[in-house]
Amino acid sequence: MISVVVISKDEPALDGTLTAVSAQLADLDGPAELVVVDASEGRLARIAERHPGVRWLDFRRPPGVRVSIPHQRNAGVAAAEGDVIVFTDAGCVPAEGWLTTLTGPIERGEEAVTAGMAAGGLYEDDARRRPEYLDECPTINLAFRREAFDAVGGFDERFEYGSDVDFSWRLIDHGHRIKSVPEAVVTHDWGSAGRQLKRSYAYGKARARLYRKHRARRGRLLRVEPMVVVYPVFLLGLPVLALAPWFPWVLAYPAALLVPAWRNRRNGPVRVIVDHLAYGAGVLAELAGR
Repeated sequence: MISVVVISKDEPALDGTLTAVSAQLADLDGPAELVVVDASEGRLARIAERHPGVRWLDFRRPPGVRVSIPHQRNAGVAAAEGDVIVFTDAGCVPAEGWLTTLTGPIERGEEAVTAGMAAGGLYEDDARRRPEYLDECPTINLAFRREAFDAVGGFDERFEYGSDVDFSWRLIDHGHRIKSVPEAVVTHDWGSAGRQLKRSYAYGKARARLYRKHRARRGRLLRVEPMVVVYPVFLLGLPVLALAPWFPWVLAYPAALLVPAWRNRRNGPVRVIVDHLAYGAGVLAELAGR
């Protein structure tokens, strides 16, 4: 049995996601279900009424919890009846054949974890060029066997953001591979530029927390993920510009951004640089305890 789990808070676009996913579930040969873990406290009740075939869980955040994403994911898996769990996000619209393509390698016994592609984001071109097996993945388009979830203990509820990457790292550390299935596509509305910056800032904070937890991965930072170090260091050096009256230095320091701008020319270099600076600010904020 396949269980598709969608967590939500106040996303009205959930309506379209449930319509599209329900249509794909109807085309499956075997049993399947669609589960929503809703933290809106009744604000999405009208959407629930429009989808009577969906199993709806009214989720209440635990006391003191500001962001309940990992809690909702764990609750969704606990409530799901399937042995194959699929995650996608509220607001995602799956392409034709998405579900069977994503779960196919699992159903055939070839893989335990698969990850599809999310279209429409700032880094879509990079996502299309990813390797056969991934080093990490978000939950926006993810499928896994229940025993893989159980083996690593589910999502770490100490995280606000970044619990999906933590989950994927622990899967890999436990011996599982994350099979890339780029043909399984969902399209997502990532929102305005301002929302993207807030997201990048939150992801930067999460990244710092991830490396605090996964100390063994720190040695790969400069080799695999230099932006976690380079952009925070760049931001820390900005005040030096005010203390450096000589003109060549003032030009040389910002010119350091030309290299990442060139490397990200396909994604829109200015947008990417601003996005990375927000990410770096998030890293610094987490390290400073804010």
